[in-house]
Amino acid sequence: MRQKIYQIDAFTTQTFGGNPAAVCILDSWLSPELMQKIAQENHLAETAFAVKREDIYEIRWFTPEVEVDLCGHATLATAYVIFHFYELEKNTIQFYSSRSGDLFVNKADNNWLTMDFPADTLVAIKNIDEIDHALGKSPIKTFKGKTDYMLVYNSQKEIEELAPNFFLLDQVDARGVIVTAPGTEVDFVSRFFAPSCGIPEDPVTGSAHTSMSPYWSKELDKTKMTAKQLSKRGGDLVCEMLDNRVKISGKAVPYLFGEIEI
Repeated sequence: MRQKIYQIDAFTTQTFGGNPAAVCILDSWLSPELMQKIAQENHLAETAFAVKREDIYEIRWFTPEVEVDLCGHATLATAYVIFHFYELEKNTIQFYSSRSGDLFVNKADNNWLTMDFPADTLVAIKNIDEIDHALGKSPIKTFKGKTDYMLVYNSQKEIEELAPNFFLLDQVDARGVIVTAPGTEVDFVSRFFAPSCGIPEDPVTGSAHTSMSPYWSKELDKTKMTAKQLSKRGGDLVCEMLDNRVKISGKAVPYLFGEIEI
C-alpha cells in the first residue's frame, strides 16, 4: 500500500529552520504498531497521523520511540498540509486528540497559523538534584506540568550555555525537561530536552509553550508574548493566554512531498 507523506518545517519562514515534522493524512487508522514503525523510519522528532471524521480531524503524534499526548509543531505542520492540499477553502481546522481533547488551528491572510491549545497546569516543586546535575546548573524555580518538568533560569545566556548530560536526563521520569528564561530580544526563550522519547534536544516545541505561557504571562503581566526556542535550527512563536487556553502562532514551509510503501 502506498501512502502520501509530507515533511513540513514548522515555526520558521525558511527551509531547514524550525522543527521538521512528517504528516500522513489517512483514510482510516493504521495500527499503532505500524504508525510507530513509520515514525521510527522517518526518524524525525514527530510524525503526525490524521483521519477526517465528518468536519473534525482526529490526530495522533509519534516520536521515533513513543506516542505522545500533545505535539505543537506537528499539529502546525498537519494544519499546513490540510489547508494547502485538502481543505483549500477553510480558514479553521478542528482537531481532536483522545489524549488532549479539542485543538483548533486558524489560518490568517499573512500565512501565520494559530493553534488553540489547552493550557498546562504547573505545580511548584523543589529542585530535583538529578535534573540539576544533568543540566550542570540549578534553576531559580522548578515546576511539574502534565508531562514535563519546567526549570526557570535568570537569563537567556544561562539557557544558551547549558550543556546537558543526555544519559542522565534519560533517567528522568517525564516526557521532557523545559528550560526557560527572560529573553533579550523576545519576552522569553527556551530549550527542550526529551532523550527518553528519542529526542535529545527538540528544535521547537509548541506543546512546551502551553506550560511556559501561563507562567510568563503572570510574571510579565502580559497576555500576548513573543518567544524563541534557542536550538541550533531555532524557532519563533507568538503566544497568547486566554483563560485556560493558549494561542500559539507560527509559520511553516514545505520541504518534501512523496509516498511511502507500507
